[in-house]
Amino acid sequence: MQRLYDFLRRHPTWVDSGWAVFLFGISVAAVTVQQEAERADAPVLSVPVALLLSLVVALRRRMPERMLLLALALGLAQLVLNVETMPADFAMLVITYTVAATGARWASRLALGVGLCAAPLAQLRWPENESSPLGTVAIMIFTSVPFALAWVLGDSIRTRRAYFAQLEERATRLEKEREAQAKVAVAAERARIARELHDVVAHNVSVMVVQADGAAYVLDAAPDQAKKALETISSTGRQALAEMRRLLGVLRTGEHQESGEYVPQPDVDQIDELIQQCRTSGLPVDFKVEGTPRPLPSGVELTAYRIVQEALTNTRKHGGPNAGASVRLVYFDDGLGLLVEDDGKGAPHELYEEGGVDGQGHGLIGMRERVGMVGGTLDAGPRPGGGFRISALLPLKPVH
Repeated sequence: MQRLYDFLRRHPTWVDSGWAVFLFGISVAAVTVQQEAERADAPVLSVPVALLLSLVVALRRRMPERMLLLALALGLAQLVLNVETMPADFAMLVITYTVAATGARWASRLALGVGLCAAPLAQLRWPENESSPLGTVAIMIFTSVPFALAWVLGDSIRTRRAYFAQLEERATRLEKEREAQAKVAVAAERARIARELHDVVAHNVSVMVVQADGAAYVLDAAPDQAKKALETISSTGRQALAEMRRLLGVLRTGEHQESGEYVPQPDVDQIDELIQQCRTSGLPVDFKVEGTPRPLPSGVELTAYRIVQEALTNTRKHGGPNAGASVRLVYFDDGLGLLVEDDGKGAPHELYEEGGVDGQGHGLIGMRERVGMVGGTLDAGPRPGGGFRISALLPLKPVH
């Protein structure tokens, strides 16, 4: 049964053709009875008209506008040639509904107007002999109601279909927007992980390279210093591995794990440990905190730490062997200020202007992205007296 229903849904013209044959058969039977009761020449014109009206029903969904015009022409022919109404005229109701539901707007309006005029014209052309004028008007109104109802039903179906189509379009659009937002979120997360990896690898590897060079230089003359440098390389490597495990844990689970093998994200309190590490690696750093320390949002904590980390890494890489640095952390009423300066030879011009070295300058690019994400400002460039200077202002909101 379901297969038959699906087949009929896929072939609606076949269904309409079946109803058309049924309607034509009834019309021929009615005309035959009329012939026997009234006049013999009635079937001569009635049968072709009934056949064409049945064709209107059969093809109403394939070409609704053309079938409406054909029905209109047949109705006029009935009036002019005196072919009285018959069961096949039911096709006019059917085509009125069809064009109201699926046809063009002009065809829908035409069908409504013609339908409202068809019944009065038929009553005037073939009046009831025993009906009074008031009764004739009542019959006109009563016979016009089916055309009005057919049009209203068809127009309601059109409106409903348009509403569902709009809902489907909206659902499709929302789905595409969700996919786009998901892609943006994935890209943002990848960029964040890339910044984290850059900061972790660039800082720790630079420390390890400096210590390894120093150990190789004093290996024969001062074995104790070489051993200390190797210990620093070992501890720095372990720290780098721990932070990279944390990042891999974020990639696997989507969450920061603060227990087990993963360590929490660095914060402002760990800047002092970072500076001690730099001092141990041979970079003199002066560190001062001004203002009253207070709790910071986690994003600001991580941003401040990474800015200091990247700035000191650049000093080691580009400042020269005798460079020194200073770090100022200033708590304002509405923000956190960072100032990192060095007295070295300074970074290459393309590093902070065009991103041409150091992996295409991802260090300073990452800084600007981090600061932008928390709504802060960053200024980086050479100092007038030599060296390099990085200053940042991060908005500060109390943590409740």
